[in-house]
This record gives sequence, structure tokens and C-alpha cells, in this order.
Amino acid sequence: MIQPIYISPDGAITLYHADALEILPQLATGSVDAVITDPPYSSGGFTRSDRTQSTNSKYTQSGADQSRPDFAGDSRSQRGWQHWCALWLTQCRRLVRPAGYCLTFTDWRQIACAMDAMEAGGFIHRGTIGWDKGRGARAAHTGYFRAQCEFILWGTHGVSRAATHGGPFDGCFKFPTLQKDKHHVTGKPTPLMEELVRIVPPGAMILDPFAGSATTAVACIRQGRRFIGIEQSPEYIAIAIDRIEKELAAQPPRGAVPIPTAEAA
Repeated sequence: MIQPIYISPDGAITLYHADALEILPQLATGSVDAVITDPPYSSGGFTRSDRTQSTNSKYTQSGADQSRPDFAGDSRSQRGWQHWCALWLTQCRRLVRPAGYCLTFTDWRQIACAMDAMEAGGFIHRGTIGWDKGRGARAAHTGYFRAQCEFILWGTHGVSRAATHGGPFDGCFKFPTLQKDKHHVTGKPTPLMEELVRIVPPGAMILDPFAGSATTAVACIRQGRRFIGIEQSPEYIAIAIDRIEKELAAQPPRGAVPIPTAEAA
């Protein structure tokens, strides 16, 4: 039984240092309200040699800061990546309570495979959220449209119930990626993640099997949600713990995070 590497003083934030497929089977069935995650895309190239380059080489624009650690798990073929996604999504479905949510990031190359993997994992694909990164996004040359958007597939574990704490929620977001807010090679903007965690009520539990630099955890702290994260990179585990501790220290004192009732969930 692998133990957490970090638990916050109030017990609301838990972090594991391991491969997601090692930890997910150990977690309790129906113990989370939503999975919100940004897995490796394995899409940074068309050939095997392209895919096996360092993640900084694949995803960092020329001239930008390349000091962030590389990450593993980004060299699968498209078929291998789809099968791998179906494995962890199947485990996530067991963990998500009935009518709970799954939100997973993808890009234009992998979106069809990601949809298939979500359905293979047992979630019902409900829609696709757009994230507009802004006009600073790269393009191969002047004859190309910019790769300006990434996507968040969302689905539910069974029926979709009406929310009582908010909603309906926006289906498209525009947030630039700011270097001062980017702690991972493919890190997402913290304000974007703060919007996404609002899909569940305050006090609800969110699982991120690919926690990276803990941006989802920071969003949960700011929005009063609980969090379980899994990350296999030792470099990013260190960054994640540092960010979590700094974010907790910056928050005003409060009691334990409330756990929602079944009615609120």
C-alpha cells in the first residue's frame, strides 16, 4: 500500500508520488466527486523520433524558458495512448460517484481518441469545452491557422443531475498562458483551473491522476474544494508540494473544509 507523500494540515489536500495506475486501484470506490486532469498528450510529433524527443523540445516555443523539468509518459503511439487512457479512465469511473464528473484535457490531434477512451472507460461523453490560449499560440508558418485552442472533454458517471450550487457553466474560456503562472512544460493557467473546479460544490473531492505542478490543487485551495493528486516525477512532486504549501500559507485561516451532503452533491 503506497502512502501519500503529502497531506495538508487540514486533511483537504493529499498528494501521492507514484504512477497513476499504481495508486488508482488503491483508492475507495465512489470516493471522489470529479476527475479533472491534464494527462500527457503524446501528440508532439508525427513520427516515433518526433514523439521521443524531450517534452521541452516538443512543447516549448523557440526562445521561451526551457528550464522546467521534462516529464515522462509522452512518447506513446496514438493507439497505445488511447489504450492507456482507457485503462486509467476505467479506474477513475470506479472512483467517481454516480452522476460525478470527468474532465480531461486534449488537443486537436488526440481529441477523437480521447473521446473513444472516455467512452471505453465507462463515462458518458457530454460535451467539449474550448480553451482559447490567445494569439500567441504557435503556427508552423504563415499558411497555417494557429494552434490556438485546446479542449477539455467532459462526461459523467451515468446520469447528469442538475447542480444546486451553480451553473450552467461556461463552455468556452479564454485565458493566456503567463510565464509567471507556468510551473510545468505544459502547465495550464491557474484561473482556468479555478473555473473548472467549480463544476462541483465547495467541499467536494477532486482527483487529478496527473497532478504535475499542482495547478489543480492550487485551484481547489482557492475555491474551497478538496483534492487528491498523483504525480510520478520527483521534480514535479517537489514543485507541487512547494506550490501547495505556499498557497495554503497565503490563505486566510479557516476551519476544516466542509464535506457536502448527498443532497448538495
